Amino acid sequence: MDVAFLGLGAMGARMAARLLAGGHALTVWNRSPAATVPLAQAGARIAATPADAARGAAVVFSMVTDDAAARDTWLGPDGALGGMGAGAIGIECSTVTPGWVRELATALAGRGAALLDAPVAGSRPQAEAGQLVFMVGGDAAVLDTARPAFEPLAARITHVGAVGQGAVLKLAVNALFAAQLSSLAELLGYLEGAGFARAEAAELLGGFPIVAPPLAGAARMMAARSTAPLFTIDLLAKDLGYLLDSGAELPGAAANQALFARAQAAGLGQHNISGLAAIFA
Repeated sequence: MDVAFLGLGAMGARMAARLLAGGHALTVWNRSPAATVPLAQAGARIAATPADAARGAAVVFSMVTDDAAARDTWLGPDGALGGMGAGAIGIECSTVTPGWVRELATALAGRGAALLDAPVAGSRPQAEAGQLVFMVGGDAAVLDTARPAFEPLAARITHVGAVGQGAVLKLAVNALFAAQLSSLAELLGYLEGAGFARAEAAELLGGFPIVAPPLAGAARMMAARSTAPLFTIDLLAKDLGYLLDSGAELPGAAANQALFARAQAAGLGQHNISGLAAIFA
């Protein structure tokens, strides 16, 4: 397929490389052109604007930071919408609000295009290995058409309902992860204060069947004080804020957002989520 990819951050660059390896004809755009160089060397076409990237593409992916970046990428003066033709499919993989995704779907429909909101579960290693889990909102027939573009990226593609439902589920998944991380950071601090060595406490907690492998890995990173960014505190705090903006009664999410805000105030925002443990050290 002719595919465009917009946003070559840590996740996007890896996803774009997988699309190239999967045999798709790929055009890429990134706000900072330096990120496009490795993909150009691998055979991707480099576009000057999102609109240029989207022109002639059957499928247009976006993976950017937040609602504001997504709005500019799709609907800005040189946004992808201006280059999309009738029958094209936009795929919004960014973690954004359901309201924005539904607005974008309406804008694309006005051009005769369709939207899938398709946020992912997984981080850089899963993106690099093509093992992401996609939560896809949108028309099932559109998903079937776009499926070949997903396949080099995905361990699983789950259709979860109408446009916007992917974003709803992704915010819930990230809030659950934030709750687990908060408890883990707190309890590692408690166990260390009670006489357990930090690394021992992490291994003991990680060995229980109630602790999923990603959380056990986070515990080991917390114990090692490893905070090189894979998924930052700032990003997860943003996601919690989006969830709370829904107006639903979510006292647990609110408490966790306060803890993440505390970490940000301590200068830890650009640290990996494992840096949350520093609050309880």
